[in-house]
Amino acid sequence: MPINHYRQFWLSVAELLCGAAALAFLTWIFFRLQLDIATTVPAYMIVVVLLSLRGRVVPAVVLSIIAALCLAYFFTPPIFSFQIDTPEDIVTVVVFATASLLIAGLVKRARRLGEAAALKDRLQVIIDTIPAVVWSNSRDGSTDFLNRRFRDYTGLSLEWGRSWVWMDALHPDDRAMDDWRAALAAGEPFEKEARLRRADGEYRRFLLRFVPLRDEQGTIVEWYAASTDIEDLKRAEEELRRQEARLRDAQMELAHANRVTATGQLAASIAHEVSQPIAAALTNANAARRWLGAEPPDLEEVRQALGRIIRDGRRASDIIGRIRALVRKAPPRNDQLDINGTMLEVIALTRSELRRNGTSLQTQLADGLPLVLGDRIQLQQVMLNLILNAVEAMSGSSAAARELLIRTELDGSGSVLVAVQDSGPGLQPESLDRLFDAFYTTKPDGMGMGLSICRSIIEAHGGRVWATTNVPRGAVVQFTLPQQGETTS
Repeated sequence: MPINHYRQFWLSVAELLCGAAALAFLTWIFFRLQLDIATTVPAYMIVVVLLSLRGRVVPAVVLSIIAALCLAYFFTPPIFSFQIDTPEDIVTVVVFATASLLIAGLVKRARRLGEAAALKDRLQVIIDTIPAVVWSNSRDGSTDFLNRRFRDYTGLSLEWGRSWVWMDALHPDDRAMDDWRAALAAGEPFEKEARLRRADGEYRRFLLRFVPLRDEQGTIVEWYAASTDIEDLKRAEEELRRQEARLRDAQMELAHANRVTATGQLAASIAHEVSQPIAAALTNANAARRWLGAEPPDLEEVRQALGRIIRDGRRASDIIGRIRALVRKAPPRNDQLDINGTMLEVIALTRSELRRNGTSLQTQLADGLPLVLGDRIQLQQVMLNLILNAVEAMSGSSAAARELLIRTELDGSGSVLVAVQDSGPGLQPESLDRLFDAFYTTKPDGMGMGLSICRSIIEAHGGRVWATTNVPRGAVVQFTLPQQGETTS
């Protein structure tokens, strides 16, 4: 038996004992005074009523039965016997017992009605006080109750807010009756966002929640609704979206500046790459002129020279086109890309820089890699940053061999993996976890933004980037990109 039941049981026992003691005391007094049954009955009735008012119904019923027995035993002839001789005394005892039981039942009912009324008043206070707009609707959606917060907020009275008039508090654009009736007709809990007009005329956004109350047969008898003010939350979300948009713009500006800076570092190499096809074109143009001046002109040699001029011009144009694409400002794209081809275009821009720094380049580009979805310029920026970082790291190294390995492959999860591996001095263990943090740098004159931008770009493409140490020396920076059609979490 639960502890609460033990407590109730012993309280009932205590009340019954108190009532029995009072009854015994009255019985002794009235018997010594030799009072008759007519005088004793009212006194007994008072004890039963008091016990009913004070205690529970069971002790009162038991005490009523005991009092009736006492009347029969002590106050009706023959004395000290439960036998009753006269009909009047029988009627008196029966009426007393019946009246006592009725009083106990009525007192219990009155107490329950009082408790229900008090509970109703308390619930009304709670409903009117809770920080939410609460109301109830009949099956068709017309309102039959508005809590005080609703009335105070909208300025509607309880009578004025009944029926569908409460919808006058909604913004005109949110009053589509067909939508409301369709939601109610579905018979399932639902939510709606709507603007409620405050008493001063200002509209604020609320989230309205409706839940049906059903009877035993499952028929909806009423709808209960509550609403929460979400205006401040919506404004905060809108401000957050604006800030995110400004942050994206700032990141794009920073990424563009980073690309321009990286291209500036390649200025000498780019000039060398462009000058080579131009010089070759000039040489072929002079040769073509000599062949034209010959007697007779050698037109076949002229044709071949012109073909070489066209080839060298296209080569120079390709180089300039790559540079222009890399430094131009353009919105992000989501194209299907061959990661090997994208990587080779970057390598073509850095080939002279690698030779100038005495760096030997090896590539291990896997065949048959799936296409990836992404922005070519942004991914080329990542590759360019990683290559230049590796070249710069090895330029300060005393090691005789400066070797750079670029490889692509399909990793175990089905993503495309790109790795840039150098033979420089490597990274300190404490740098590995912070290498891609903004403003963290291992260079004396670095700003710590290049690798942070790289991480932002790779993560925006659904991949990840990390660095490890290379054995026996150097570092390896790797990143993955999900293949076309692959979903990322």
